[in-house]
Amino acid sequence: MKIDFTPKHEFLIGIDSDGCVFDTMELKQKECFTPNTVRFWGLQGVSKYAREACDFVNLYSKSRGCNRFLALIEELDWLAKRPEVLARGVTVEVPQSLRDWVSRETKLGNPALIAEVERTNDAGLKKTLEWSLAINEFVDMIVGTGVPPFPCVRECLSKMQDRADVLVVSATPQDALVREWEEQDLFKYVATICGQELGTKKESLALSTKYNKDQTLMIGDAPGDHKAAVANNALFYPINPGAEEASWKRLKEEAVEKFFNNTFAGKYQEELLKEFNKYLPSTPPWM
Repeated sequence: MKIDFTPKHEFLIGIDSDGCVFDTMELKQKECFTPNTVRFWGLQGVSKYAREACDFVNLYSKSRGCNRFLALIEELDWLAKRPEVLARGVTVEVPQSLRDWVSRETKLGNPALIAEVERTNDAGLKKTLEWSLAINEFVDMIVGTGVPPFPCVRECLSKMQDRADVLVVSATPQDALVREWEEQDLFKYVATICGQELGTKKESLALSTKYNKDQTLMIGDAPGDHKAAVANNALFYPINPGAEEASWKRLKEEAVEKFFNNTFAGKYQEELLKEFNKYLPSTPPWM
C-alpha cells in the first residue's frame, strides 16, 4: 500500500489517533490487548504481573503508543526477568523468529505478518498472528462506535483544515482508523489516513519533505510520535497522557495559531516538551 497524497496547503499536520484524538487507549489495551496476551502466551499463572507489564509498556511508559509487535516483545521481556514470575516457575519466551521479523520489516502490520507466515510456516509467527487477529476481533466487539473524540478535537480540526493538509498518522490498523474517524464524522477534516500497513509513523510523516522548514507539525501522546517528528525535522505538540482535555484546549486556544504564525518553534515547543517528558517514565514501578 502507498500513501496517496498531493499537498494542497502550505502547512502539514500529522495527528495520532488512539489515546490522542480518541480516549480509547485504556479501553483497547485493558479489555482487548492484555486478555489476549495472557491467553495466547500462556501467562495465566502470572496474570497479575502480565497485566502490570502490559499496562506499563502500552500506557504508562515511554513505550506508550508503539507498534503492537514491538510492545509484545517488551512486555514479555519485562516479565521474563521479573523475580515473582521466575519464582512461580513460569517460562516466558519471545520467539526468535518474531525478534528477527520486527528487526527487518518496516510495515509491521497483519498483512506483512501473514505474508511472512505463508513464506516460513514458522510456529512462533503463527501464534503471533493468531494473537494479533484475536485482538482485532476484540476491538471490533468491545470498542464499537461509542467513543467520541476528546473535547476541543473537532474545533481544532475545523481550524486546521482550511490552512493545513491534515494526516492521521497512527500505528493502528488502517481499517479500524477509517471506521473510527468516519463514525465520529471526523474523516471530512483530513486529507488521508496512514495506518500501520502504510509503514511507521516516521515513514508516513516523511511527507514533510514536500513543505518548508517549520511548516510540519506532529500531534501525539507518546514519545514515538515525538521521535517521528524529530526524524522528519517537524515540530511536535504533545497531548499529555492523563491531561488530554487540557492539552486539546491549549492547542485550540493558542498552539494552532502559534504554528500558523511561525512562533511555535523554539522556546514555546521546548516548554511543551519539558512538561511532556515528566508524564512517562522509562523504568517500571516494580524495579
